[in-house]
Amino acid sequence: MTFSYSPSAGRALADATLALLAGCTAIAMFLPPLAEATLAWWPRALGAGAVMALAIPWHVWLVGQAARRLGGQAIGWVAMALLFPVGGVAALLLLAGQWRCQPPQHLYGTR
Repeated sequence: MTFSYSPSAGRALADATLALLAGCTAIAMFLPPLAEATLAWWPRALGAGAVMALAIPWHVWLVGQAARRLGGQAIGWVAMALLFPVGGVAALLLLAGQWRCQPPQHLYGTR
């Protein structure tokens, strides 16, 4: 599979990483030892649930956008990202590796 360098793919990868972190943080709020404190105060539970409901689909969508902007097929990367969070981390690492393999040509100059 051939990927092309795209600065917008780098932005999509960075945004997907932030969405992954937000989703994992929201999930952690419902795991022990934070679960008791989260469920005791309804605004905290509602906020964590809303972040989880928004961040996880946003992460999956951004992984697909990054793959598409790199010139690859988005469906395989989205399927990998759906195995949240381990698959999402793996998809991000693999896509970031492909993105870094092809630096922009304008940095080397032309003669």
